Amino acid sequence: MDLSTTAAVVTGGASGLGEATARHFASKGAKVCLLDRDQTRGMQVAAEIGGFFLQTDVTDEASVQAAIDSALAQMGKINAAVNCAGIALGIKTLGRDGPHPLEAFQRTIDINLVGSFNVGRLASAAMAKNDPEPDGARGVIINTASIAAFDGQKGQAAYAASKGGIVGMTLPMARDLAQIGVRVMTIAPGIFKTPMLAGLPEDVQAALAADVPNPARLGDPSEYARLAGFIVEMGYLNGEVIRIDGALRMR
Repeated sequence: MDLSTTAAVVTGGASGLGEATARHFASKGAKVCLLDRDQTRGMQVAAEIGGFFLQTDVTDEASVQAAIDSALAQMGKINAAVNCAGIALGIKTLGRDGPHPLEAFQRTIDINLVGSFNVGRLASAAMAKNDPEPDGARGVIINTASIAAFDGQKGQAAYAASKGGIVGMTLPMARDLAQIGVRVMTIAPGIFKTPMLAGLPEDVQAALAADVPNPARLGDPSEYARLAGFIVEMGYLNGEVIRIDGALRMR
């Protein structure tokens, strides 16, 4: 696969890692459809990159199916799906206010894990209809985990569980979809300068960056985007999780 002939749907495309991915793909000639709940920002980014925007709730089957159908109509095909939509809550299993709210745990799993699978499964059905490339390739799904899947911190029970689930489903999804020529990969970022972290005081950002062995800085969303682009084009990458974290291991 080549980015210049890629037609991608990117969830969470209105900001952060998703926005960076959409911009990078578009800069290489790909057709890009942003799926996000933030209509104002999503439409702005889509207009700037010459792409499309579809307001989408990744946890809702009908919403995602409608988005896939619309993306197909606008782009002619879908051969890449990048799942960047997600939330991160900091709540301890048992805190000063009592046990972790169950609704918050379920919501995190629903958006991060179930949402990624929902988009992946419906996008794969669209990819199955693509004409195969010479090597049989019909598409690629890229999910976003986190190093929290391996090194979850205090207050990250829900987040780590959701990202661990993404890691766990990578290989079986890849095996399930091998027969139709669709690859499944997962990226596990470390500490990246997304809008959530960018809003922290400079001294807090500096302290977080100091924990990263090399380079001692926060990751830039463009680096995630370039890795996603590499995965699209490197057809022998399949069923694997790639950490992009500057060798950070959370303690």
